[in-house]
Amino acid sequence: MSTPILEFVLKNYKNFNSRATRDALIAYWAHVDNGGRMFWAMAGAMSSAQLGITLAPAIREGLVHGLSVTGANLEESLFRLVAHDSYKDFPEYRYFTKQDDTRILNERMRRVTDTSIPEDEAFRAVEKFVVPMWKRASEKGDRRFWHEYFYELVLTIGDDLHEGNPEESWLLAAAQANLPIVVPGYEDSTFGNIFAAHVKAGDCHASIAKSGIEYMGAFYDQYGALSEGAGVGFFQIGGGIAGDFPICVVPSLKYDMEREAKPWTYFCQISDSTTSYGSYSGATPNEKITWDKLTEDTPMFVIESDATIVVPLMLSALLECKRHPTEARALMESAAR
Repeated sequence: MSTPILEFVLKNYKNFNSRATRDALIAYWAHVDNGGRMFWAMAGAMSSAQLGITLAPAIREGLVHGLSVTGANLEESLFRLVAHDSYKDFPEYRYFTKQDDTRILNERMRRVTDTSIPEDEAFRAVEKFVVPMWKRASEKGDRRFWHEYFYELVLTIGDDLHEGNPEESWLLAAAQANLPIVVPGYEDSTFGNIFAAHVKAGDCHASIAKSGIEYMGAFYDQYGALSEGAGVGFFQIGGGIAGDFPICVVPSLKYDMEREAKPWTYFCQISDSTTSYGSYSGATPNEKITWDKLTEDTPMFVIESDATIVVPLMLSALLECKRHPTEARALMESAAR
């Protein structure tokens, strides 16, 4: 059996969130199999949750064609690569007291739900490489996008600094493929804070990091390339700026730049945010029709579940489809009858 996960999903995922997962998976594969591209928006702490185990191979095998990520997700993929063995897990976190978390603080660990990032092995170890890069850029008057510093670093650090499996680092896979990437609101991250401190101290110039406005300017052109042919879909994990920033490129191109722009050709959001008044994360996809981001013909899916459960399952099935396309097509056709 070459497609066990796909077969499991098609057989068992019949209703409710499982049905939405199955349908989103089938539509994702149909889009990519037809020559379409898929752009990902990734909020939350997905890198700390080791989403790279399935996301990295998905990037390498052409299932992901661009990314919008928070500054935290960007840097935490690097942390997992260089400091994996020093992480600590806390499966009993639901029963912690304030005193328990104070103890974790004093152990120089920074808890992210049930795991933790090691201060010295992650933040301070990476700082030794990144800060000199910023200082050199300041001396030369060099300006780059935020992710470009991390792309360069992850591509140049030696294998001897890898504690995690490099095959499971989505940042490394993205850098090797030179995927288009936007990091909106990167100031809201640990290294955004570190950068601000060095700017305040006069060690670096704020101008060496291109702004979010410049990210959007570059994304106008990137979107044009991504949407050629069969178009580009939008796969969103969580809400917030990682999703809201890139999806706005279509109406901005049309109304602000007065250019032609294809609509997004697929939309899926995985979130545990419930629909409520004024909540962007909980807004139903068809609301985006009124903002000219999607159309009534766009395949739309909302999976109200935990992305750390859903995404590895979907990606594993999609990787099976990529490796065994003829069998996958036959299975999906049979399931549709």
